[in-house]
Amino acid sequence: MTEERRAHDLPEGLPPTPDIDIDRLKATLLKLAEFGYDDSVNAVSRLGFGEADMAARRWLMELMEAEGFSARMDGAGNVYGRLGPKEKASVTMGSHLDSVPSSGIFDGALGVITALEILRTFKAAGIEPNWPLELVATSEEEGRFGGMLGAQAISGDVTPEFLMGAHDADGNRLADAMTAAGLPPLGALEARRPPSSMRAFIELHIEQGPVLDTVGKTIGVVESISGVWKWIIHLRGKADHAGTAPMDMRSDAFMGLADFAHAIPRIIDEHGTDKSRLTVGKVELKPGNPHTIPGEAIFTLVGRDSDAQVMRELQDACNRSLSAIARRHGLRFEYEQVSWLDPMDCSGRITDLFDTLAARRGLSYQRMPSGAGHDTQFLTRITDAGMIFVPSVGGVSHAPDELTHWEDIETGAQLLADAAWILAHEPG
Repeated sequence: MTEERRAHDLPEGLPPTPDIDIDRLKATLLKLAEFGYDDSVNAVSRLGFGEADMAARRWLMELMEAEGFSARMDGAGNVYGRLGPKEKASVTMGSHLDSVPSSGIFDGALGVITALEILRTFKAAGIEPNWPLELVATSEEEGRFGGMLGAQAISGDVTPEFLMGAHDADGNRLADAMTAAGLPPLGALEARRPPSSMRAFIELHIEQGPVLDTVGKTIGVVESISGVWKWIIHLRGKADHAGTAPMDMRSDAFMGLADFAHAIPRIIDEHGTDKSRLTVGKVELKPGNPHTIPGEAIFTLVGRDSDAQVMRELQDACNRSLSAIARRHGLRFEYEQVSWLDPMDCSGRITDLFDTLAARRGLSYQRMPSGAGHDTQFLTRITDAGMIFVPSVGGVSHAPDELTHWEDIETGAQLLADAAWILAHEPG
């Protein structure tokens, strides 16, 4: 991209956006990938508030302080870095540091390290913006304990009851995990940010889906973010001998689970939309003996859609289906709703800005919804918030073979830098 072309991306009289250093960004992202990396499966596991996750947060703060940025961690485990005075409202960028088990290196982490690269680039340019630039690396976005704790704490959407009562699918309590990480659980209530403290929030993320890669677009400008709900379901029957119990006299909890899994396509056809998703993601059978009929099936169910009413209708349909299946197999059905995240629209002001900047750079881009949940959907509650996607090769994410090409990362990072440059130089 020529300097002449790039100068037209900015308001008259404002210098062009400084160029990010993709090699430096790449090296830092690969260094972050060492936290929680398991070479036996070539994957990263940084579970929220686990040892690898907290070590990565400490490393990030030390790195930012060493490079001359102010750094801190709030009571929810969110890590902040800032370029500019703390008393002024910030243009904030970032994403999350935690991961699902056996993940790739880009999900969430790319947005955090891109924000760091933009701070570095702007600091090196030596130009004092009107508004401070801020990085945030949110905590527990992947929903180990339900929800998106870090972003919800920032927006004021956590309660003492949730902090003290939440647990993961294995029964580990959020309060215990935070305490072990050196964070008093109720301290997360103090992480709330008033709307006056943040002028905008922008996030770069891999798409985690196949659309951009399939249609050959470089940038996705996100218009809306899907809502998400999560249940932990128990189907309880009767454990019995696998050889002596007749097939028609069993209370087999696994058969109930299998019947429900088979019903999912029908439920979506009848009560959902083309944006609806229902996923059984984690299953445990008890007692777990090859020669014993499962007496209990414990599993997670995650539902998604861009319409809250559709989400409620899907829940009702799942409840009815599971109740009928339980009666048919002589089972007891119980569920716990771990989380409910409303679908949200991104800020029109920010999406329009991304559109304008992408067009002026001559990039191939399109507006699109996000089927996955993101920190941005909670930050929309307190500020103008928006996000852009870069392609995921084959649409793969939450897996070791998650991949985004470095040239696409460079394009997305520079576009985010363009937006940050303009937002940070707005009059006020």
